[in-house]
Amino acid sequence: MAPGQFYHVFNHANGRENLFVEEKNYSFFLQKLSKHILPACRIYAYCLMKNHFHLLVQARTEAELNQLWSKEEEKELPVGKLILKTSKVYANLFSSYTQAFNKVYNRMGSLFIPSMKTEEVEGDASFCKVVHYIHANPVHHRFVDKIDKWKHSSYKIFLSNGQTNIERDYVLKIFGGIDMFLKYHEQPIDLKYKWIE
Repeated sequence: MAPGQFYHVFNHANGRENLFVEEKNYSFFLQKLSKHILPACRIYAYCLMKNHFHLLVQARTEAELNQLWSKEEEKELPVGKLILKTSKVYANLFSSYTQAFNKVYNRMGSLFIPSMKTEEVEGDASFCKVVHYIHANPVHHRFVDKIDKWKHSSYKIFLSNGQTNIERDYVLKIFGGIDMFLKYHEQPIDLKYKWIE
């Protein structure tokens, strides 16, 4: 993940397994997400489904990442190493969640498929499309009939003023305010989008 670049991140459970089997799993995953991902990436949107999840993130700047890791390395890191270390935080997230999940549910082995998918997000139009796609995913999968009925996404965070780790102000600015955000989310999901999962 290149410093400063936006990405749509997606991963899925192995086979027919679920990542989340009880309500408490969703909040536990978000805690792990904050711990492992927030130091290296800003988070703009998320949706946690039973067997997969979607994120819209931005890798922090080269200066921020160097500040994060230069102490342990005792020097500034080249961009190539920053890219590798930023990607590794996701492996750490998956490993940490899997270890806890396996302990609770008495299972063994990897929970996530090995290769997380990432797609670069370029420009405001694509940014808005990805945010909408992420929030509309539960409707597409027919878990709910309206976006606001799914509890495990960032959608409702944009309707509140509560404290959050989501970059709410930035997202609303890109959409042109809360009214435009809501109007955009009334559209059906774009079925031509390549990650219909």
